[in-house]
Amino acid sequence: MKKSILILFAIVANVCAMATEPTQYVDPFIGTADYSVTHPGAVVPHGMMAVVPFNVTGSELNRYDKDNRWWSAPYDIRNKYSVGFAHGALSGVGCPELGAIITMATVGDVMPDRYHHGSTYCDEKAAPGYYATTYDKFAIRAEATATERASIERYTFTEGGKANILVDLGTALSNESGAMLRRVSDTEVEGMRLLGTFCYTNQAVFPVYFVARISHKAESTGYWKLQPEMTGIEAQWSGDSGEYKIYKNYAREIMGDDIGFYFALGEMEPGTVVEVKVGISYTSIENARRNLEAEVARCTFDEVCAAAHNTWNEALSKIRVEGGSDDDKTIFYTGLYHALLHPNILSDVNGEYPAMESGATGIAADYNRYTVFSLWDTYRNVHQLLTLAYPDVQTDMIRSMVAMSKEWGWLPRWELYGRETFTMEGDPAIPVIVDSYLKGLRDFDVEAAYEAMKRSATTPGKRNTMRPDIDPYIERGYIPVGLFAQDMSGDNSVSHALEYYVADNALASLAREMGDKKFADELERRASGWKHYYSKKDGAMRPIGEDGEYVGEFDPTAGANFSNTIGFHEGSSWNYTFFVPHDIEGLIKYMGGSEVFTSKLWSVFENGHYDPTNEPDIAYPYLFSRVEGEEWRTQQLVKRLLDENYSTQPDGLPGNDDTGTMSAWAVFSMMGLYPDCPGEPYYTITTPRFERIEIDTEHGTITIATEGDGDYIDEVVLGTKTINKYRISHADLIDDKTLTLKLKN
Repeated sequence: MKKSILILFAIVANVCAMATEPTQYVDPFIGTADYSVTHPGAVVPHGMMAVVPFNVTGSELNRYDKDNRWWSAPYDIRNKYSVGFAHGALSGVGCPELGAIITMATVGDVMPDRYHHGSTYCDEKAAPGYYATTYDKFAIRAEATATERASIERYTFTEGGKANILVDLGTALSNESGAMLRRVSDTEVEGMRLLGTFCYTNQAVFPVYFVARISHKAESTGYWKLQPEMTGIEAQWSGDSGEYKIYKNYAREIMGDDIGFYFALGEMEPGTVVEVKVGISYTSIENARRNLEAEVARCTFDEVCAAAHNTWNEALSKIRVEGGSDDDKTIFYTGLYHALLHPNILSDVNGEYPAMESGATGIAADYNRYTVFSLWDTYRNVHQLLTLAYPDVQTDMIRSMVAMSKEWGWLPRWELYGRETFTMEGDPAIPVIVDSYLKGLRDFDVEAAYEAMKRSATTPGKRNTMRPDIDPYIERGYIPVGLFAQDMSGDNSVSHALEYYVADNALASLAREMGDKKFADELERRASGWKHYYSKKDGAMRPIGEDGEYVGEFDPTAGANFSNTIGFHEGSSWNYTFFVPHDIEGLIKYMGGSEVFTSKLWSVFENGHYDPTNEPDIAYPYLFSRVEGEEWRTQQLVKRLLDENYSTQPDGLPGNDDTGTMSAWAVFSMMGLYPDCPGEPYYTITTPRFERIEIDTEHGTITIATEGDGDYIDEVVLGTKTINKYRISHADLIDDKTLTLKLKN
């Protein structure tokens, strides 16, 4: 019996994972170690739902921080004790959040304590839209697949026994803990879990609602609650572990912290299969049920799994590569997969979503509303990738951001499920929207977007939610130390201002498009303010005090490796000194010419000051191409950095993936293009990893091809014309369709 069941598992797994290129090159386990904090769970592109194995809480074998404060994702491949599947998760973020609504299948007595109802596991498998493992303790094969807003889990009780399905609302990555559960029937439970305070920001609290439905009628159901016992409740209970009480056949709803629900299914024959279908929503329980009904209620597990794979194959096939090694293709397509996880769909099947910062319910009648705008990260390359190959998705994301500005007055910075977390700094929505606009995406309320941008660029600091330190920035051209400390990292004045310069440079371009010449001139003047921070004596950016003088003893390495230092956020002066992407020519001149600029920039890499795990210096390798005759350095460095920082192993990403930003860097770099300045419609060229790349765009297919062998570019041919430059416009690439790079050693 066991042997036939195992053969069945193998057949199902192979059928579900079977795919033509490019999904066969996606390995969801890449990035699940070494703090890259991706996950191998079942999810579709930009899906609201992600069914993710939760293994970062402790067990008797492997104890970690009991409050889940050490982990930013629900899964780490180095851990081997699972407490079930979480429903809804973030990928590649630096702070813990989501990872709630845990379902777990067990055999034996109901054990609410996560340190007892979990299990070690083996035989993990993951593919786009599918995850599976076997719980050693219970001999249960656990599989998961997903749609945009719902999921199906399939549990096979290989040895039979007294089966249970647990729904745990106490375990999560969130700093919030309140929850509610309500028994609907002996096959269904509904409820809500509070989430939020992302990166310990108290203003960002929000609920997630769910409905869970099982395929087998339960013999009994009940709740559990962490001790001390709830007051005012009269119910039968059995089993007191000293930490939990179990309330049997308790018909009403239950609220509180560390609560859960169980379905006791009774004795099962070996090989019995139980399915659990879950719908989630961020607006209401009713919509969670609507999402479940619309997307999985009448579907089998295999149907949903096949649809998820097909969806991924269609999405990833927007970019096709030829040549290169299998490892290259795995790194590339897994990177593209990660870049398509966030932002996420927020609107339910009926179009409802939680409006920005109001608690009201909005309706997205003719577009998908999105959330998880980690813009300080993604404005640098993820949205440029979406604009190039997924313009419809990017347009809906812009519509979402503009709608947010209408709902609460401001464009987002780091928005999470209808709440602004104010994580990191700058005004990154501006270059995202301008970049897309200049590349031809204009099917959104441009006037409203422009007004929102002007609002954040001109409103005085006391009333400016997005730029509270704007007053000295406008008056003096810089922000002095000590004026504004945003979060636990302290004063970030240089980082703030450098981000504002990039945003205002982008806004100047849009202002000219809108015929607002005077404002455009003012913005361009502001964007040149980076010169205040550049100390010619030290050859680097330095913080400035109220008196206009540079502050303190200068150590250009202070702040490296995410340590704190005055003026800079998550980086050192080395990580920010060349972060003037909109005025590299001016920076070259200010530094003393091309030779000095090249030498100083090269030393950043040679002396180990470049940080590939963070954003401010992410485009540094491409800046050499701004100096005639030094383009070879870009081509050499990009190849080296790809080899050093990306692989097919679980630690194959350079640290935190930052909702796809590190992955998008690899995707662009392997295609031979990189958008080196957010808000400017240009790409810098480097040597591709493949012989041929085809990118489907809204204007037709673009082809990038190489001729000859070697690591360096000898000649650039755009269309049929040889060009003497290594930076090309988006418009030229779209119009000419073909970029041919002739290589040499």
